Amino acid sequence: MTIVSDIRPAGRQLLRAVPRERPPWPLLGLGLAIGLAALLPAFYLVVRAVDGGSETWDFVFRVRTAQILGRTALLIAIVTVFSTVIGTLLAWFTLRTDLPFKKPMTVAIVLPLVIPSFVMATTAIEFFGIGGVLEGWLSPFGVERVSSFDGLRGATFVLVLMTYPYVFLAARGALRRLDPALEEAARSMGYGASQTFRMVTLPILKPALAAGALLVALYTLSDFGAVALLRYETFTFAIFNQYESALNRSIAAGLSLVLVFFAIILLTGEGMTRGRARYHRSTVGSVRPAVDMGLGRWRWPVLGLISIPVLVGLVVPVGVLTWWLVRGLIKDQSMTALLEPAMNSIVISLIAAILAVALAIPVAVLAVRYSSWWPSRLIERVTHIGFGLPGIVVAISLVFFGVNYARPVYQSNWLLLFGYVVLFLPAAVGAIRYSLMQVSPRIEEAAQGLGRRPWKVMSSVTLPMIMPGVLAGGALVFLMTMKELPATLILSPIGFKTLATVIWDASTDAFFARTAAASLLLIALAGIPMAYMVFRDSSNRSSEHQ
Repeated sequence: MTIVSDIRPAGRQLLRAVPRERPPWPLLGLGLAIGLAALLPAFYLVVRAVDGGSETWDFVFRVRTAQILGRTALLIAIVTVFSTVIGTLLAWFTLRTDLPFKKPMTVAIVLPLVIPSFVMATTAIEFFGIGGVLEGWLSPFGVERVSSFDGLRGATFVLVLMTYPYVFLAARGALRRLDPALEEAARSMGYGASQTFRMVTLPILKPALAAGALLVALYTLSDFGAVALLRYETFTFAIFNQYESALNRSIAAGLSLVLVFFAIILLTGEGMTRGRARYHRSTVGSVRPAVDMGLGRWRWPVLGLISIPVLVGLVVPVGVLTWWLVRGLIKDQSMTALLEPAMNSIVISLIAAILAVALAIPVAVLAVRYSSWWPSRLIERVTHIGFGLPGIVVAISLVFFGVNYARPVYQSNWLLLFGYVVLFLPAAVGAIRYSLMQVSPRIEEAAQGLGRRPWKVMSSVTLPMIMPGVLAGGALVFLMTMKELPATLILSPIGFKTLATVIWDASTDAFFARTAAASLLLIALAGIPMAYMVFRDSSNRSSEHQ
């Protein structure tokens, strides 16, 4: 215990770096522009709430609002804890052990991320709810009625299945960049795998896990589809009711400002857990790949254990959707053409991912290399606010600015892409930031000392080293854009359809076969880039071993 404890503080002391005094003006200007763009929804909410006068604030500061906020906080806490534990363990087992079928398991673990929340909730109710498939299976064994699936229990179950991939991808990217020398040093001193993971690996992964947990918390804060179907009243549920039923949207804006305040609290907590320590190596040598740990006779039991989230989060929804599709085909239901919506989903999601990654890199550089509170870390914080707001709030705020200040882009794909970036930029920032934290600034300083300009150092030295984080962040944005519904419905040009909007239209009209066809196609299309990334990652690691 003493030796390993001595390794960690000494390592952290060596890894601390003195922040550079002032960022270059072009980088700072770009960062400020990105931060201001991310704050547009918050500006709109302030304007609308102020216009509402005292009526808005009387509604916001009532006891009922505090009760709903407490229910929301409880759901966020439970979902974040479960998702963080599950995502971390799955990342470690699929990357650092000789687990069978690691490649297909990695793809399957991530795919629940692309299932729209209302589809996941509907299929879960169909399978686990009263009168569902599970009840039918258990009835021969004397189980006449399963317990109710709605409320806090059902909302927690569905949201954990949808959010643990955030932590999984963040932890996986961090583990790929982690120098195994520290773990091997602890193992050589007699510490077992669990002790090494708890005392050495876990503390170094803390920033990545905090970033993933932050995304989980913010997503839970902003989700509407799952909590609405499972009848668990959260703050987002109250906001949607105000937008739909009340003529005065100022009250909805005031409630949304409470979400902004809540998001700021979450961001502050994540920043406190991260601290100011650096997690790069104190030397400039290359990081060699880790050797997979042998599980021995536990390989298959562990595979069965970690397959449970995949079974209930992917296999069950896909099975229910397939049954809906088959039943619809048997009844000769017509299927809406899906080729054009599928192409629209792929193209718009790919462009959104590229834009988000391009804008996330300067924000991450400011946060890591120039880590003063003002303005670098503040810019990074404000980019996360949009992720904590419901998509309908962000979309309506952008409609306001489009109509009043940017008419040329109103009802165009440019405004839609801007909305996607505001919503999902934090996913790219978090992944890239942690990858950059693991790159020693001495490497960049050495390249600049050889006469290379800063932009050349970034493109030829830094960017290749942080590529795992760039790909992970881009994949997250791609997957989340594929399933985004409210922003797409409100901001897209007339006649522009994606698979998410087709799913919504079909489910609203109770065409379950059409809903199933579009949902299954969405899952399949999301699996293609994920499979490419996983197999490309595995081949790169194999070549590094050789």
